[in-house]
Amino acid sequence: MRTFCLLLLVCGGVASAAPSAWRVEGVERIVAMSDVHGAYAAMVRTLQNAAVLDADDAWSGGAAHLVIAGDLLDRGPDSRAAMDLLMRLEGEAAAAGGRVHVLLGNHEAMNLMGDLRYVSPEEYAAFAPDETAPDREAAFAAWAAREAAGDEGAARVRFDTAYPPGYFAHRRAFVADGAYGRWLLTKPVIVVLDRTAFVHAGLSPLVTRDGLDGVNAMVGDLAGYVRARGDLERAGLLLPTDDIDVLMQAADRATAPAQPVDAALAVVAAFADSDLNAPDGPLWYRGNVHCGELVEEGRLGEALAAIGADRVVIGHTPTPNRQVLQRIDGRVVEVDTGMLASHYGGRGHALVIEGDSLRVVSEESAESLAVAEHPRDVGPRPAGLAAAADLERLLEKGKLGAVTEDAEGRSVVTVGDGETSVQAVFRPRASRDADPELAAYRLDRWLELDMVPVTVAREVDGKHGSLQYLPPGVVNEGQRTASGQGASAYCPLVDQVQAMYVFDTLIYNEGRTRDRILYDPDGWQLMLVGHDRAFAPRKGRPAYLAKAPMIVTDGWREALSALDEAALEKALGDALGKRQRQALLARRDELLDEAGQAGQGG
Repeated sequence: MRTFCLLLLVCGGVASAAPSAWRVEGVERIVAMSDVHGAYAAMVRTLQNAAVLDADDAWSGGAAHLVIAGDLLDRGPDSRAAMDLLMRLEGEAAAAGGRVHVLLGNHEAMNLMGDLRYVSPEEYAAFAPDETAPDREAAFAAWAAREAAGDEGAARVRFDTAYPPGYFAHRRAFVADGAYGRWLLTKPVIVVLDRTAFVHAGLSPLVTRDGLDGVNAMVGDLAGYVRARGDLERAGLLLPTDDIDVLMQAADRATAPAQPVDAALAVVAAFADSDLNAPDGPLWYRGNVHCGELVEEGRLGEALAAIGADRVVIGHTPTPNRQVLQRIDGRVVEVDTGMLASHYGGRGHALVIEGDSLRVVSEESAESLAVAEHPRDVGPRPAGLAAAADLERLLEKGKLGAVTEDAEGRSVVTVGDGETSVQAVFRPRASRDADPELAAYRLDRWLELDMVPVTVAREVDGKHGSLQYLPPGVVNEGQRTASGQGASAYCPLVDQVQAMYVFDTLIYNEGRTRDRILYDPDGWQLMLVGHDRAFAPRKGRPAYLAKAPMIVTDGWREALSALDEAALEKALGDALGKRQRQALLARRDELLDEAGQAGQGG
């Protein structure tokens, strides 16, 4: 079936953009943005401030390359205007020696597939002038016959509500030979300009496996699916009102299916397994943003090497402070700043790359802004506390409320500064030499594991100990398991759990239980708490990990190899005694030896 899809690709899918179009050398100036989501006015203002559009919305960028990293569509009102502008700019830029690169995002793919959950009424309305009364009448008749709709007046109300004016013209525009379907199916998933890659969601191990050409060839699967859907509509097995789920039921309605229909159904079935739709596919993967650096940096490096790039610019995940951010030593640049203000509360921003220089302009000003560092964000937190240092400062200096005991037996205290307040868990210091919870946080920060919530030393009710931020709305591992959730974690759970295993071995944590593994249900980020039984001066593994698989990745090897007595004393000297630090280094050596013997990779 993949052969059939690739034949479709050659016959008219993304093959119209030759592989050389996916890699360009010698680009002097690049302007990049993502996730317009119908915010046409914000997009235009931003591009004008980036000096690629003039006051009349014509191309003024000369030889610059403009990259739109996906998600022009859905949620906002003016998606069609955004596409029309970019279609025009492609020609104008080329005539001036420049280039416009529009990449597929997950929302472009969804519209092409017929997954219209996020299409706004205003988007449909933009197509209403293209839709005739006979169009709607024919669609209503077919829908009513299928649904056995009953009373015609009530049926028409339901029909018009579900399929507002413009719906059917919108669907026609996104079929394989429609004005926008034909255009989008020529677009790649990844481009590399000089040594910078651009992709909608992120670079996963799937990109390492398939490379630049292999990933872009996935658009052939999408093109085959869109054509097959059209074949099924023409065969009367599918209506324009049918969503993607109905496709899998289409065979049941075939009375005497002919061979072309069988072929179309087979293409549809195969597309369900396409890597383009996978959670770790380039349109959906969020690990570049949501996995801790220690977990992600090794495989990111492999993916970048596989496509000949040094860094990647991504969208898809709105940045926490709605600024353009970078992480993992600048190898990931995040440009989704929530441009559709009515939905995401952000503003338009564009990344400008000129040689080795990176800067940002906004829809409000052409004045250059810096690319900021992505804040460490273990657990959701109030606005204004994005940086770990800000939350540390509040926990250290804020006014303490009364200490209460929660349902799990923890001592919880409210800490505030008059404007913002958070809850924190207080644990008395274990001994004069050791504060295990504080030591776990400090070591987490040093390793860049990003799993232990912000923790500070603080005296509460005359007792010395630690205050650890308690993120709101978290669930523990027992609750997650009982709910059956977590499969859609932004950072794959198996990777997070493996990192926990290595960390708990390093600190010899004998107290890890389900209630000491917390998650933020919005993305299923794993958080580690309750380290009062950690850092024992022993070798080997804690009992719960005696038979657990221990995968020490290249990232872990590098971090562990850099850990020495001087680094430990500087980071943990006031939270961990010398004997405990020496035992930790001995366990570090055991982990490295075990990894070397197993020959495990990153």
